[in-house]
Amino acid sequence: MISIKSKREIELMRETSRLAASTLEYIEPFVKPGVTTEELNQLCHDYILKHGAYPSPLNYHGFPKSVCTSRNDVICHGIPNQKEVLQDGDILNIDVTTYLNKFHGDTNKTFLVGNVSDEVKKLVDVTYQCMREGINQVRPGAHIGDIGAIIQEIAHDQGYTVVEDYCGHGIGREFHEEPQVVHVGKRGTGPEIKPGMTFTIEPMINLGVKQSKVLKDGWTVLTRDGKWSAQFEHTILVTEDGHEILTLRKEENATF
Repeated sequence: MISIKSKREIELMRETSRLAASTLEYIEPFVKPGVTTEELNQLCHDYILKHGAYPSPLNYHGFPKSVCTSRNDVICHGIPNQKEVLQDGDILNIDVTTYLNKFHGDTNKTFLVGNVSDEVKKLVDVTYQCMREGINQVRPGAHIGDIGAIIQEIAHDQGYTVVEDYCGHGIGREFHEEPQVVHVGKRGTGPEIKPGMTFTIEPMINLGVKQSKVLKDGWTVLTRDGKWSAQFEHTILVTEDGHEILTLRKEENATF
C-alpha cells in the first residue's frame, strides 16, 4: 500500500526533511582527518535532539547509533565507533534520518576526506549524477522503473556497478514504506508515480562488483571485493507537475 500524503502531511514531511538536510550541512566542517566516526555520530545526535527531533536509526531494529557512517568499501549501514578514525584520502557517507512531529526525513551524502584520488572523486561525482538523474525522472505518470533504468545506464556507461541488494523506499509516518525504489530497472515498469507520494532515491555505486557482504554485527554492508562504494540520497515529494526535493541542501540550489 503506497500512501498518498495530504497537504498537512506534506508540510510535516517538509519540516523533518529540512532538519535532516541541515544536519548534513552542520556536520560537514567536522568531517576531516583525525576525527572518529563516533564523534560525528555524537555531534549529529546532539544537533537533532537540540532541534526537537529524534534520530530515526537509533534503536531501529536494534541499530545502536544515531546515524550510519559508511567509509570507503562500506556500502551502507556502517556503525559509528571510537576506533574508526578518518584518514586523509577516505570517503565517508553519513546517512541521517530525523523523526519530527511523527514524520521521517531521510538523506545522505558521501564526503571527501582530505586529498582524495581522482579515481575515487570520479566515482563520487558519477554517483551524485546517478541520483540527480534518477530524481529528474520523477513526475506523475512516470514509473518507479524509470528511476532505476537511468541510474543503471549512467553507472554502467562509466564502468561501475549498481548495488541491487539495497534500495530506496517510501517514507513518511514510517521510516520504510512502500514502494521499494530499486536502482536498476526497465523504463515503464513498476508502480506508477502519483502526486503525494514521498520516497527516497539513494543509489549505491561500486568501483568493482555489485555483490555485497554483511559483517557479523548484522548491519555493516561491505563490497564483496573490497573496492570502494559511494552513495547519495534525497527524500522526494511527487507534485502535480513534477517533484520537490524535500532534503535539498543550500549548496545544491544551483545543481537541480
